[in-house]
Amino acid sequence: MYRVPVQQGESWLLSRVRRHVSELLRLAAPVIVARAGLLVMAMVDVVFVGRYGTLDLAQLSLANAPVGALIASGTGLLIGTLAMTANALGRGQPRECGAIWRRSVVYAGGVGLVGLAICSVGEPVLLALGQSPRIASGAADVMFILGLGLPASLIFTTTAFFLEGLKRPLPGMVAMILANVLNAFINWLLVFGQWGMPELGAAGAAWASTIVRTCLAIGLVLYALNMADHAAYGVRTWPGWRWREWGAQRRIGYGGGASIGIEAGSFASLSLFAGWLGAVALGAYSIGLNLLALMFMVALGIGSATAVRVGIAHGREDAPDLALAGWTGLGVNTGVMILLGVFLWFFPGAIAAIFTDEPELLAASIPLIAITAFILVADGGQVVVANALRGRGDALGPTVAHTISYLLVMVPTAWFLALPLGRGVMGLFEGILIASIVSIVLLSLRFHYLSRRDLRLMARPAELPG
Repeated sequence: MYRVPVQQGESWLLSRVRRHVSELLRLAAPVIVARAGLLVMAMVDVVFVGRYGTLDLAQLSLANAPVGALIASGTGLLIGTLAMTANALGRGQPRECGAIWRRSVVYAGGVGLVGLAICSVGEPVLLALGQSPRIASGAADVMFILGLGLPASLIFTTTAFFLEGLKRPLPGMVAMILANVLNAFINWLLVFGQWGMPELGAAGAAWASTIVRTCLAIGLVLYALNMADHAAYGVRTWPGWRWREWGAQRRIGYGGGASIGIEAGSFASLSLFAGWLGAVALGAYSIGLNLLALMFMVALGIGSATAVRVGIAHGREDAPDLALAGWTGLGVNTGVMILLGVFLWFFPGAIAAIFTDEPELLAASIPLIAITAFILVADGGQVVVANALRGRGDALGPTVAHTISYLLVMVPTAWFLALPLGRGVMGLFEGILIASIVSIVLLSLRFHYLSRRDLRLMARPAELPG
């Protein structure tokens, strides 16, 4: 039952907003760097391979689509680590935080192994989906190499969620900065074959990602195990594997996995459509999507910080603060996305030139970067509200909204615009824009409804006599 607040009013509201904005920025800044670091790694791969050759770029793009969907789905399955750690912290039960993390590490490794098994059968799947044999063969090899790094990638993610739930996002940020330096160096070695190393092209970029993800997992797990106050959180204490005891954590993850998996799978479908349009279209789509994904990581960082703020308020049963935390996160994110969008809108040519110097690929990429300026506001906003809902413990709302928006709206709309209407790769991005608008509307309505219901439940005890 939500508690009745002691005092509310304009001063309470302003004080709380200032506190939420301050805490949100403090938490979000390192999370943004850490999340963006994952995409910077992918963008570095695209830049190196794009300079190496268009065919290799197409193969890398095609392989990244299903692997990205698997990583996103696995990340969703683990989102309960973040929400439940924040809830336990809000309830004043720190030792439960360590139990949440230790179970999630084993869970993450298992999910990653399932993803590796899927990556091992890439070529027949890609051929069955209509990709050309020349692109599918190379993409399948890249897909398997990337799959080898999936368990480590998810173990790193769940450990980062644990630390973020404890309001300690800095270690993940530092690890990601170091990882990006290492990734760029290994790309340079293996893509072009420097210092006597083999010239592997797209496969070299995949090996770089897998090696770096493994280092990230090892480094962050060792940090968590050796924190100065590890005993206070029960980090080294095995909590047992009693299935029911962490049912709430898994249920949030099931919803998150389904929600993010549907979204990522829908974007993977768009990669297939781009592949049907040819190597240049697929390369342009890869450049545009990687840039969108990088900017999206800023929103995801703000969303993760919002989930922590909402989760802590939910843990202490403070309904007004819970609602305020969610809407504050959306407001801050909207301002940031508008600023980033202005930059993309005015400098699309200069940005595209970072990725390629091939005239045809450059011409196809510039308009995609421009429209991304509009996609950012809606797409970034929807992930913040979705994370606010998960911080509150709502697994159903984001799943339903993403199923409608991305699976039922984006995929057929993008296909229709790109192929039957002949708008090509631009039609794919127009489909993303439409779906993102639908998503933020649905999720905002859901958060508004639940927030109002929480406030009504909180107010009921005050209406009783005595």
